[in-house]
Amino acid sequence: MTGTKLDEIDRKILAELQADGRMTNVELARRVGISAPPCLRRVRALEETGFIRGYHADIDARELGFEVQVFAMVRLTSQSERDLSAFEALVLDWPFVRECHMLNGEIDFILKCVSPDLSSFQKFLTDRLTAAPNVASVKTSLVIRGAKDEPAVPFEVVEERVRQAG
Repeated sequence: MTGTKLDEIDRKILAELQADGRMTNVELARRVGISAPPCLRRVRALEETGFIRGYHADIDARELGFEVQVFAMVRLTSQSERDLSAFEALVLDWPFVRECHMLNGEIDFILKCVSPDLSSFQKFLTDRLTAAPNVASVKTSLVIRGAKDEPAVPFEVVEERVRQAG
């Protein structure tokens, strides 16, 4: 079941669950225009094939006291696969790091970090991140405000591509 092999119903299921992952299967089936049993089978198939990786609540970090958001651009000394993987393994154990992406170009990784305050982030930065093995440099940018934060897939683009291919 690749992205291009999904039928219209599967794409509708994904779009609906992406917008509201808490709806019941009966409600989901109603919205996509099929009965509940085949809808549940389709959802399970989408989960098993990896299209649906999980269900999450969208938590407001500031409401829980995480006032600081920082992007950290990390350059490593070595970019061997072993060293890249070792850095990624370290990042998995750092709670302040919420996202980690390997990039091409001068920067090897960009990290999205949250922290309760600047002093806590500074401690993480000096004690953990810059002190990590193979880290050559770290540049940080403090987020002043966010204009858009949509982790979802733009299904209107998916549907347009399907129309153009068909």
